[in-house]
Amino acid sequence: MPRPLLLPVLALLASPAAHAGAPAPAPVAQASAPAGRADAPPLKVETERWWAHVRFLASDALQGRDTGTEGHRKAAAYVAEQLAALGVKPGAGDSYLQEMELVSRRLVEERSRLALVRDGKQTPLVIGKDAVISTRAGETGEVDAPLVFIGHGLSIPEAGHDDFAGVDLQGKIAVFLNGGPSTIPGPLRAHHSSSVERAKALKKAGAIGFVTLQNPKHLEVPWSRVAGARKKAAMQFADPALNDDHGMKLAVVFNAERTQQLFDGGPHTFKDLLALADSDKPLPRYELPLRLKARAEFVTAPVKSVNVVGLLPGSDPALAREYVVLSAHLDHVGVGEPVKGDGLYNGAMDNATGVAAVLEVARALQAAKPKRSVLFALVTGEEKGLLGSKYLAARPPVPTEHLVANFNLDMFLPLFPFTRVVGYGQDESTLGAALARVATAHGVKPLGDPEPNQMRFIRSDQYSFILKGVPALSFKFGFDKGTREETVYKTWYRERYHAPSDDLAQPIDREGAAKFVRLLADLTLSVADAPERPRWNADSFFRRFDAGVKR
Repeated sequence: MPRPLLLPVLALLASPAAHAGAPAPAPVAQASAPAGRADAPPLKVETERWWAHVRFLASDALQGRDTGTEGHRKAAAYVAEQLAALGVKPGAGDSYLQEMELVSRRLVEERSRLALVRDGKQTPLVIGKDAVISTRAGETGEVDAPLVFIGHGLSIPEAGHDDFAGVDLQGKIAVFLNGGPSTIPGPLRAHHSSSVERAKALKKAGAIGFVTLQNPKHLEVPWSRVAGARKKAAMQFADPALNDDHGMKLAVVFNAERTQQLFDGGPHTFKDLLALADSDKPLPRYELPLRLKARAEFVTAPVKSVNVVGLLPGSDPALAREYVVLSAHLDHVGVGEPVKGDGLYNGAMDNATGVAAVLEVARALQAAKPKRSVLFALVTGEEKGLLGSKYLAARPPVPTEHLVANFNLDMFLPLFPFTRVVGYGQDESTLGAALARVATAHGVKPLGDPEPNQMRFIRSDQYSFILKGVPALSFKFGFDKGTREETVYKTWYRERYHAPSDDLAQPIDREGAAKFVRLLADLTLSVADAPERPRWNADSFFRRFDAGVKR
């Protein structure tokens, strides 16, 4: 018989001593009671406890928690201490810390350059103004090649869509517009838009590089923030076997306001192409009347970082060998390009809020004693390309086939009251039905992805587990179209996403966050206690990643 919903968070344990130079966690209250009990603590207690974690993790003392920095190490130590105080066991062998060797990669901009060549005439491009050279892909060296526009640059056989068909890309640079046709389901579109899948298609077609064009309709942040971020280091694994092989000599992102120069003298303007894309009409594919000439130089340096992993053993001997993974990324982007005089990127929403929620769900589940085991994973390097979760999924502390589900938190955005929830991936597995049941019990309405062209299904750590065959969900507060909540949501991305203003001074609906923690605790418990493990839906594209794993 299913156990009753938790609703209030359970089992409050002593908090560790406060860290120097940052706010201390809130004082510990007495143990909470199950839902409906008269002695259940007020929501305010749970709200303050969640906020205490956020205050510490997003404090100036942690300097934005960039991967491999002292600030990130302090954050990892804090999270490990919190898990220990809650009675959660070490999840990485006899330690809470899963160490990894990384390599940072920076562009030497003063020795790099870009130029367009038309009819033998060379026009230099200003790096940071016209375009940026990606640090996540490409090689040190020179490139001089024709440009070919290939629509959205998607090859999706399952949807009968192939932007590469009939196009000669051998030795050339592909130019494509972010996004894709709405006729293709969002998760499928997102998967084939990932850097790995797109690189596979480009390499197969013979391309040596690519240029990404931004659609102004779908921009999350202004170009100034994109240009400023180019100065931050990218990272990859020191072990080459763990790295995705992009195989591209050059990767460039163009400023939408400067993109027309690529199409001058051709049959279509950039405005024409945007109109076609925004109307969901097919995009033309053709060679542009110019070449791109580039030189890029990169320098590397070793970096060490850690995931923090805790284990709550299951209470049922028959199910305890199976694990639900609850994850959130602990890193942010550190100190960077100043905006309005502030260069410290605190990362309160992104992702101190998610880490705090994982800690409070751990508190609830520790007392609830779920039947399956639960791994709590606070991973590093998400901002560098999902590195920590890739490492954990590739080298889990338990056999991969024993991982049954992943719930991932990445800035779930408590910007307004919690009445609606978006579960990315909810149509792909039975986790969607579980979310619907629990959300309904909490008086919360489940909603679909309101912005599929943002590709959020692949943009956070759940994707690392999905590629290993593990059904997964990620979450955001939902909103109805045309409401004040939608305006608040979109304004937050424009003004605060990856900006110094994502700090402790911004408006945050703390009570809404605490209600979300209650829902997530119940959802995790319901999956951990269910007689059958979650499974991919019969029509899900992502079932194929489960095929090679013995379940």
